[in-house]
Amino acid sequence: MIKWLLLFAGATLFYLWLKGKKQAKLNTDQAPKAKAKQAKISEPEAIVQCHCCSVHLPKSEAMAREDRFYCSKEHLDSLDDRGWIGSAAWRVSPNQDLRPEGLDPDLVVIHHISLPPGGFVERNCTQFIVDFFQNKLDSSAHPYFEEIAEHKVSSHFLISRRGDVIQFVSTRNKAWHAGLSSFFGREKCNDFSIGIELEGDAEHPFEEIQYAVLTKLSMQLGVVYPNLQFAGHSDVAPGRKADPGIQFSWQKFQAKTGVSIKNLPFGLDPR
Repeated sequence: MIKWLLLFAGATLFYLWLKGKKQAKLNTDQAPKAKAKQAKISEPEAIVQCHCCSVHLPKSEAMAREDRFYCSKEHLDSLDDRGWIGSAAWRVSPNQDLRPEGLDPDLVVIHHISLPPGGFVERNCTQFIVDFFQNKLDSSAHPYFEEIAEHKVSSHFLISRRGDVIQFVSTRNKAWHAGLSSFFGREKCNDFSIGIELEGDAEHPFEEIQYAVLTKLSMQLGVVYPNLQFAGHSDVAPGRKADPGIQFSWQKFQAKTGVSIKNLPFGLDPR
């Protein structure tokens, strides 16, 4: 009887020892996870600021664009009080200066641009335009670039063939896009205009997505600058410039935007 009691006691002790060893291993394995979980719980969430209205909110609730945050899609898609559109990619150009004091833009000048000429047909060449407006264009990358390497130009916006919107200059400032120009007797159109470049040329139709994005951009600008008038570069610099050219459909632009005919003073005919 004593023999059986001893065997039972030994088995019980062995069981308890084995159970304790397993529990110790389990505790060791779970310790890092428990610490990580506790750290996650105790670590405060990052707070960011809306770039449009400056309200503070948790990063997880914000909408991000590049290194900027917005509290709502409305603010992401709007023109802020500094003259920048949140949903655009920002690539600041050094080719800009201040508008005359107290003068807000009331004209949009539409252009086309392609670097190199027609290059977008075979490959994505948008970055060349970005580099050009930032004075970073590598003149050795294409023979044509040697001809324009010393030019200092910019535009407020560029709409790529894929519909990307890139902003180079605040609408509060003057971009160098129109050059020697006149709008119904008003000289120096850069002073009172916003320049929008469409990636393209006079030989190829513009993409449908470019019209859609141009429509949205025009409406975004119109919220801050009501009653904008629209003209082509060729309208304000006749004989010197020919863009946006015959491939740009003013009728389609007017139909999509609903812009009043009186705000398209040069009409809807292709030119």
